[in-house]
Amino acid sequence: MKTLVVYDIPDDRVRTKVFETCKDYGLTHIQYSAFFGPLNQNRRQELYQRLRRVLGKNEGKIIICPICDKDLTLMLEIAVPEEAALREAEGDTRKGPLIY
Repeated sequence: MKTLVVYDIPDDRVRTKVFETCKDYGLTHIQYSAFFGPLNQNRRQELYQRLRRVLGKNEGKIIICPICDKDLTLMLEIAVPEEAALREAEGDTRKGPLIY
């Protein structure tokens, strides 16, 4: 089963530890404060316990959400490559690689 981890932690030091912990569990960094990847129930529970210790009494919120394969088939994504967004912001509508 896949797992989505999202967090909102104001303290840079604690946020970095959460980031590293998610990487230690083999999750893929998909957004600034979001990770995604396969974890079984036992590994998800281990991650939960470890992240609880990392957060401690510091301000913040961490959500660990299991997602079944059926629900993943319903996932929608909207993505604009960074390069295309930069081109558009500069008024350049040409296709192909961005070369300076």
